[in-house]
Amino acid sequence: MYGSAATRVSTLDKPSKSVVSRAVLRSWLAQLARFVTALRITGGVFTLVGALLPWATFVLNNGPYPEKSTLAFFAAPIAVTGFRMHLAEFGVAAIVIALVRVPGRERILRAIGWGVVAVAVVNGLYITVEGGGLGAITAGSGVAFGAVVALIGGVLLILGATAGGLSPVPVWRWRLNRYVEWLILLVTFGLLLLLVSAVLTSGGQGGAANVYAGAVFLSFLGAVGGLLGALHASGVVTWIGAVSERRRVFSVIVLLIAALLLPLTGAGTEYWMTVAANIGVYAATAIGLNIVVGLAGLLDMGYVAFLGIGAFVAANFSGAAASRIGIQLPFPLVMVIAAVVAGIFGAIVGSPTLRVRGDYLAIVTLAFGEIFVRSAQNNIGGLTGGANAIPGIPPVSLFGTDFNDSVQIGGLELAPGVLYYVLIVFIVAAVMLVFANLKNSRLGRAWIAIREDEDAARAMGIRTGPIKILAFMIGATLAGFAGAFFAHKTANVSYDSFQFLESVTLLAAVILGGMGTIPGAVLGASILFVLPEKLREFSDYRLLLFGIALILIMRFRPQGLVPDRHRRAELVPVSEPATMPVPTAGPGATRQPSAGGPSDRQMIRSVDRG
Repeated sequence: MYGSAATRVSTLDKPSKSVVSRAVLRSWLAQLARFVTALRITGGVFTLVGALLPWATFVLNNGPYPEKSTLAFFAAPIAVTGFRMHLAEFGVAAIVIALVRVPGRERILRAIGWGVVAVAVVNGLYITVEGGGLGAITAGSGVAFGAVVALIGGVLLILGATAGGLSPVPVWRWRLNRYVEWLILLVTFGLLLLLVSAVLTSGGQGGAANVYAGAVFLSFLGAVGGLLGALHASGVVTWIGAVSERRRVFSVIVLLIAALLLPLTGAGTEYWMTVAANIGVYAATAIGLNIVVGLAGLLDMGYVAFLGIGAFVAANFSGAAASRIGIQLPFPLVMVIAAVVAGIFGAIVGSPTLRVRGDYLAIVTLAFGEIFVRSAQNNIGGLTGGANAIPGIPPVSLFGTDFNDSVQIGGLELAPGVLYYVLIVFIVAAVMLVFANLKNSRLGRAWIAIREDEDAARAMGIRTGPIKILAFMIGATLAGFAGAFFAHKTANVSYDSFQFLESVTLLAAVILGGMGTIPGAVLGASILFVLPEKLREFSDYRLLLFGIALILIMRFRPQGLVPDRHRRAELVPVSEPATMPVPTAGPGATRQPSAGGPSDRQMIRSVDRG
């Protein structure tokens, strides 16, 4: 017995393998710290050289690899385009930043390094798999081509950035003239509009015309991730966010105008307008779900049923030929009726849930979603069409112009479906306005209190029962509003569009984007709709890649892509400071923190300001 106790004591005293591994890694990085500048410059040079080398040894079965990167077509190495141009820009930027001391240099170089690695791995792995082995990315004599050289450059950049230790993310506190800040916001949102258009159109629509669309899209996504990571590491993103918050009204107006200008970019085709309109439907519905889940903390697994209720109500009142009611009302009135009916069902569903929480609440709402699907499938009451659905829903029209038609503005002809896109932009803006006012109201604070601790909220005098029902009712009303648009846009409403998987997708959009935030729900819905569309080329591997992308996002952003301020403060790591003031001269610049480092409270305050 004593021997076993001594064994246990010695086991406790012995450091674990993970501790030993971390100590060895820290010792190795400390030895590399003497060569950080050389590593960074060498990494930048390797990245640049990799961009100027060929990437494919021979022509693949589907044709030569894009951007003239195949050896047989490699006639102009310096005329780089596409992913090779991205790598060349990363290489030049890395060399310059390695030689010039800028705030947050280590984190910027690390972000650039990860961007280089992403581009090199995506393209190199794709060529290797399609070419049947490593010989597709190396010369016959074993000389490495661009993919291997660029990958080495990215790894060297990451090692050179982390070997000397990572400095905190700088915080810019400059306050400029109002008109200067307006100009900065105009330029920022203009660039954001072009970036959204580039992400949507990168790689094209795929198919026989562009067999490498998926690889090009993933490569571009990796380059964009590296760029955004570098901008965040420099403190620019946080500072622009602070400026946008100070000029909130101006930012909202400019952002709305930028969204309306999307049809004038490369994404202004009929296909992408249809995709953007569907994204808007999911975004508006996700914002409504964000009230239930993000603010009130009520896990609703059948929320898509309210979208379906709104769609079926709108289909019956729109004058569809298959409708049993046979009543045709104006579209604005139909949207209001659909929203009211969905809100009533939301209150009905919310009432029995007053005595259940957590998993039990999820089961109750899941049951409601399944009841709705089965009722619609069996055509109970003759209002859903059953397996035949409700086809022939007339399109929305204005001044004799159907929203499905193309629009002529002067000498500019916009693609069909642009009017539906404009309409959904205004609908999403209205839903955002409702959510923002509710979140900052007394009712919104009561929802947040219930989410944090329902018993404590009740003890403080909050009537949790009626307030929870209000959350269900308002969330369902917004979903019914979006459902009416969905019915007229698709011209066909079927129960298949409102299965349980759709509820899971909406819930994932809220969690992925960031619970309790407006941009988070929109961004999450956009990602969950665009990624599967862009990855169709990979057929059997599409869902696998999609799942891996979601896992990576939640691994590195557990609070969501656009986290709520309070949730971001809760999840800030205490092992290292999250931000630091920039020790530069200029208006609003502050001093560097003391050698002892900021306290936990200071870190949380700095995150709140960001």
